[in-house]
Amino acid sequence: MSFWRTYYHIVWATKNREALITPEIEPRLYAYIVNKAAELGVYVYALNGWIDHVHIVAASPPKEAIAHVVKTLKGSSSHDLNQQGVLDTLFAWQRGYGVLSLGSRQLADAVAYVRRQKEHHRDNTTIPWLEHDADEDEGPEDTNVMGKRPVPSVREEEVVYNVLGESPF
Repeated sequence: MSFWRTYYHIVWATKNREALITPEIEPRLYAYIVNKAAELGVYVYALNGWIDHVHIVAASPPKEAIAHVVKTLKGSSSHDLNQQGVLDTLFAWQRGYGVLSLGSRQLADAVAYVRRQKEHHRDNTTIPWLEHDADEDEGPEDTNVMGKRPVPSVREEEVVYNVLGESPF
């Protein structure tokens, strides 16, 4: 058995940001997502959201690509809601999602943020970069590795190389 600690904060929204996550369907939707995640070997630490999106803090084994996990959770949950006919309209998720990898030190803060989603939205105290979900693959903020400003991880390594006097930059 392999040792792993891979934590994620995942966000995705309803199609066209429609207010489809009502108090009536929310418990069913969330229970379904948690159960489907467990089938994939994914442990959900927190799941909450707003009328038009969900946040999940989860640990996923390395054998499950996070893209596959999200695709499975989104697809199967919308299928379940539509099969049960709990809404007057079809339920659909938007294309894309947002995902951040977390370290173990960030886990408790991420869980607390997700658990307080409704309060954050009601009180307008959301953190924009934790609310981001994407329609396209956006990648890191700074991907100009050939320019003067390398990506943050490389920028940090540059300091180490400069100290050693062997900078490849």
